Amino acid sequence: MKKIVILGSGAGGTMVAAKLHKELIGEGWQITIIDKDPMHHYQPGWLFIPFGIYTPQECVKPKADFIPTGVDLVVDEVVNVDREKKQVKTKRGQYDYDWLVIATGCRIVPEETDGMMDDWRGDVHDYYSLDGATALYKRWKYFNKGRVVVNIADMPIKCPVAPLEFVFLADWFFRENGVRDDIEIELVTPLDGAFTKPVASKVLGDVCEEKNIKITPNWSIDNVNVSKKTIESVTGDAIPYDLLVSIPLHSGARVISDSGLGDPMGFVNTDKGTLKAADHDNIYVIGDATNVPTSKSGAVAHYESDIVVENILLEIEGQAPKPEYDGHST
Repeated sequence: MKKIVILGSGAGGTMVAAKLHKELIGEGWQITIIDKDPMHHYQPGWLFIPFGIYTPQECVKPKADFIPTGVDLVVDEVVNVDREKKQVKTKRGQYDYDWLVIATGCRIVPEETDGMMDDWRGDVHDYYSLDGATALYKRWKYFNKGRVVVNIADMPIKCPVAPLEFVFLADWFFRENGVRDDIEIELVTPLDGAFTKPVASKVLGDVCEEKNIKITPNWSIDNVNVSKKTIESVTGDAIPYDLLVSIPLHSGARVISDSGLGDPMGFVNTDKGTLKAADHDNIYVIGDATNVPTSKSGAVAHYESDIVVENILLEIEGQAPKPEYDGHST
């Protein structure tokens, strides 16, 4: 029995599993997805939880609901990938593979910013996790006066437009609650404007100005000073907050670094055209786990899944993979 193992059953891993299963059914291939969490998180929904638009329950469904019959779903934590033996080790077992697809996503690491954890979920919050978004809703649904600072610690982050969506929703939320005039909203970003693309950045920056949302660009955070309630930059500048909403540093999954598969940030070195792991045979990478220079989003994973599946099928048939991925997103 020939084996394909997929690490992670988020959007990318699930799409690859479904498409490979459709193409290889009856061909003697066993497809296994391994993920430590049995529940699928609709991550775009996290953005709406702090505003009471979605509930946490609306953003979570069993992963088994999305896995095709005939694909094995293993709920276990991956602890190591042995490329020499072509073997994945988990807390409860091990799995040999002929082909490996890494779809382990990325995670926030607020602990990497000095001081951030000193008041985590007090006056320092995030919405890039289900728990964080839920806690933020509870913290600020009665917030009626003060300074809300939204800070992007550094790039890359999941869904680069989400911080702008957040400040626009915050403007709406506080207006609906009748307190917007008493609340300042400031987006503090390492980018040189409101967004990553110059034309969009200009337009969106003008919208922020119309909504009285301050944009502070080119900001590189050094630490959170909880005692002073400020964020401080590497150049010594300080911005005060009453409530800090952080988009913390992002990193790849821990197992990627532990297995020697990652770059310094824990993302897999990936050929940006073929989506094959740059330094390893028989391994492809998809979604947030890659270090491909494109957005980390479900839309990107959707387009990447077609390339990953096509190239695995080509290699199974003895052909060279095609370098067709162009960073496309929507």
